[in-house]
Amino acid sequence: MTSVKKAVNEVFETGTFVGRVWRPDVAGPALVVLRGGDLFDITSKEAPTMRDLLELDDPIGFLASREGERLSTLEAVMAASVEAAGDLSGLHLLAPCDLQAVKACGVTFARSMIERVIEEKAAGNPALAEEMRERVTAIIGDSLRDLKAGSPEAAKVKAALIEVGVWSQYLEVGIGPDAEVFSKAQVLASVGWGASVGLHPISKWNNPEPEIVLAVDSQGRVKGATLGNDVNLRDVEGRSALLLGKAKDNNASSSIGPFIRLFDDTYSIDDVRSADLSLTISGTDGFVLKGASTMREISRDPLDLVSQTIGRHHQYPDGFMLFMGTLFAPVEDRDAPGQGFTHKNGDVVTISNAELGSLTNTVRLSTECPPWTFGASALMRNLAGRGLL
Repeated sequence: MTSVKKAVNEVFETGTFVGRVWRPDVAGPALVVLRGGDLFDITSKEAPTMRDLLELDDPIGFLASREGERLSTLEAVMAASVEAAGDLSGLHLLAPCDLQAVKACGVTFARSMIERVIEEKAAGNPALAEEMRERVTAIIGDSLRDLKAGSPEAAKVKAALIEVGVWSQYLEVGIGPDAEVFSKAQVLASVGWGASVGLHPISKWNNPEPEIVLAVDSQGRVKGATLGNDVNLRDVEGRSALLLGKAKDNNASSSIGPFIRLFDDTYSIDDVRSADLSLTISGTDGFVLKGASTMREISRDPLDLVSQTIGRHHQYPDGFMLFMGTLFAPVEDRDAPGQGFTHKNGDVVTISNAELGSLTNTVRLSTECPPWTFGASALMRNLAGRGLL
């Protein structure tokens, strides 16, 4: 509870934070804005969904014009949200997005790019990863860190790597002209603060991925940012890049939250560009791992990633949420030497940023997480029944 109070008292004192909660009295979701440590329901016919709120030219002005209905303190709702997903009898936090597509960019950091190469070369076998890490690092080192993706210098490095036989499809999207953009989760499938996150049962080598997630409207305008955990199955994707969909999109495998911080005079895309993220993994076995990621080392500008996602080539009429990749790639041994890190059931993962708060989830198998049942048709019927459409 102390950590919740700290979040309320320090992180959310300034800025405009919007999100979604499950309201059992209306059997559906509500849009909320955070004011002075309290959550206010601002759902309306003008903005029945987060998609509609972010489509407004001036969402900040819209929020200022609405008093809303006070629901509860943030402290109480966060406390009630731990492992509450699937329990529709109580007020709890949801992922702050709804009708937006959930997209993700991969291999956007040099260090994590090297780890993807290692996964591929080890064919998803953690026992071979250490040997491959030594080989690949000896050749590549930190030479990729300052390269601008798609630049003439990057093309020269690509040619050199091909010549020594370590070229990889992951290096192609890491330093080549085209970013990797994939679909992370289905609309409305992401979970929020306090919920369980899911690992596919076939995976034996996996990890969290702490990321900044952009909230983008249908015109490609970035309206704000939040935190995300792009749960990663290293062995599945490492066996074949064609298994990316199976590795990334599973029940509860996308966590976003706790709130979207809207861009205003206190927070902008430049804050995203300089954001530092911290990560803590606490296991029921007493294992603790701490990590970090910084947007300062990303190899592609956030707005470049947005433009590679939306444009004349691809439209998103309901906008999208965009995971931007991570620098974090754990190599510490958890059990046997040389096996590296992998999750265990019950791990608690907390991703934090000074401007966005903290996103906390508990790791389960995707088959043990509450099933996803509230989709787009359920949302539309619920909103219509409440007279909001």
